[in-house]
Amino acid sequence: MQLNSSIDEVKGIGEKLAEKFHQLGIDKIIDVIEYLPRRYNDYSIIQPIDSIMPGQVTIKASIKQALGKYVRRGMHITEAVASDKSGSVRIVWFNQPYRAGSIKISAEYYISGEFQFSYRRLSIINPSIELVSDFPVNTARIVPVYREIKGLKSAQIRRLLKEVLPLIRKLPESLPDWLIKKEHLISRSYALETMHFPDSNNSLELAKKRYGFEEVFQFCLASLLNKQELSLQESLIINFKKQLALDFVNNLPFKLTDCQRRAIWQIYQDMQKKHPMNRMLEGDVGSGKTVVATMAALMVIRQGYQVALMAPTEILARQHAETISKLLDPLGMSKSASLLIGSLKYSQKEQIYTHIKSGDIKFLIGTHALIQEKVNFHKLGLIIIDEQHRFGVDQRNSLQAKAGHTPHILTMTATPIPRSLALTLYGELDISLLDTKPVGRSKIVTKIVSPNSKKQLYDKINIELDNGYQMFAVCPAIYEAGVLDIKSTETVYKEYKTKIFKNRRVELLHGKLKPVEKERIMQNFINHKIDILVTTTVIEVGVDIPNASVMLIENAERFGLAQIHQLRGRVGRSEHAGYCYLMMSDSSTPNKRLRALESSDDGFKLAELDLDIRGPGAIYGQLQHGALDLKIAKLSDVRLISSARLAAQEFIIQKDNLLQYKQLNKRVTELRAITNLN
Repeated sequence: MQLNSSIDEVKGIGEKLAEKFHQLGIDKIIDVIEYLPRRYNDYSIIQPIDSIMPGQVTIKASIKQALGKYVRRGMHITEAVASDKSGSVRIVWFNQPYRAGSIKISAEYYISGEFQFSYRRLSIINPSIELVSDFPVNTARIVPVYREIKGLKSAQIRRLLKEVLPLIRKLPESLPDWLIKKEHLISRSYALETMHFPDSNNSLELAKKRYGFEEVFQFCLASLLNKQELSLQESLIINFKKQLALDFVNNLPFKLTDCQRRAIWQIYQDMQKKHPMNRMLEGDVGSGKTVVATMAALMVIRQGYQVALMAPTEILARQHAETISKLLDPLGMSKSASLLIGSLKYSQKEQIYTHIKSGDIKFLIGTHALIQEKVNFHKLGLIIIDEQHRFGVDQRNSLQAKAGHTPHILTMTATPIPRSLALTLYGELDISLLDTKPVGRSKIVTKIVSPNSKKQLYDKINIELDNGYQMFAVCPAIYEAGVLDIKSTETVYKEYKTKIFKNRRVELLHGKLKPVEKERIMQNFINHKIDILVTTTVIEVGVDIPNASVMLIENAERFGLAQIHQLRGRVGRSEHAGYCYLMMSDSSTPNKRLRALESSDDGFKLAELDLDIRGPGAIYGQLQHGALDLKIAKLSDVRLISSARLAAQEFIIQKDNLLQYKQLNKRVTELRAITNLN
């Protein structure tokens, strides 16, 4: 057998069991080796029967008798008595009718499980048992627990791993020798063997350290290599024109915040260099990213080059076009901006294509329509990608290819990225933070609401609606899924339309609708032809409706912390106060996430908390296509991230040949596509 051999070739893996493994994504032997445990049960301490206490226990005993029988409602119970020199204990298995016939009476077993009350008697319930040996797999050790599916339990995964243990011990190294010595790491083969078969908590910690370090090191190396490659390319030099910047700022109807000034200065400095800018503009909801992007574009346009801004939806593209035209108007430059979206008429598009190619259109704002074959830029100098995680790598690359050279890149996101996550994913990517809101934005009042207080809540909402404001109602599901207490948009829409808000204009919006229909509904909401929009999280990012003052989130405990923060950013976008109501499924005590939302509106603090509570995938899934597959490393481990980043930098400085390390090269190549923002 080889690492790439199918698991079907392993002894004891039949066709049906192999199919179960395939469902978990385990097709080859290497797949099961890299299928890491979710947690561990410590059954390593073997106790005499007369000293065991309720909880997880392990005994070494012989089974004197075992009897199986069916009881009420078809339930099967197997009862046995295990004995050692100190005494005896009752063992019970539920719905495992094969147990009695598989036990060798009077043979000595390791027995590990939960010692607890069952039918008014203390018993070991549903334990794992195996004959005493020098290498127990399921008992008498620290036992790994894996993600399971119906028909495939952790014990079966452990048995397969024992069969391929000789291959685990021969795994090739994936890190340079100098790095392993410097960081005091154990070998890759020993780390993986220990993860599956730990002989102590100390060795398990060493294995986790090795595996976690490698995970973060791979990400850091990928992002640094992207940065290095970009630094070797040349781009257009965009000189800073002080008077132009002053004229723009002096004509603004508001005062720029300090962080907006800092961000635009960082962008101007980047664009004056001969290497292409690759900067992320990261701002919490309502922090004023569009005005910063417009100031960046201003300098490019005045020097004869073009700017393209790509947004994920037509509504968002229209909003950007309107805002940017207003900002450019005092300088007499509004006519240089144009909108290109899929819903325009054929004749309109053809006219725009002509003006793009001639260079008459200096600032093109649109959706993925910007990457169509007919779009040919005259001199594209800057690309701005809004909510870049909504676009695939190929789409972003297609837009860059239209420049004919490497353009400057400014990406924008309204999802606050914790510093530790940004360092790991994007290494030395330049990030500008907008961490204060512009003057004039109202504070959003956030309240947790129990279902018992619905009547009072609806009374408050009606006052807002009577005053001419609008409301979003967000649900976790589109349709009823048979899950207790889960509110669907379908159900809530009917309730509002026929009972609770029957005198209001209520509309339904969700992701299953056709794009044209979604655009129509959103436009009607913008034009205040709708009072209440019942929706899913499709409105999470980008929708700017200053007249919406209420956000009601049903089953709020089922949403992520960062996700709710994004949703409540859809209200309070004017001088009028915004209200976000977090409706619980029941009257239980609110969880940590909801309490944090009620007390804080700092998106960056909340993102750090979400990272700590739910892990990087919860945030990363909203940031970028691709999988942040951190199985062991914790991004709250600042020391780990720091050492991994320094090691990645040293790897590059030493000009170590990545091709020497087959496993590392394969993973880093995959991650370069994920971490690449240009």
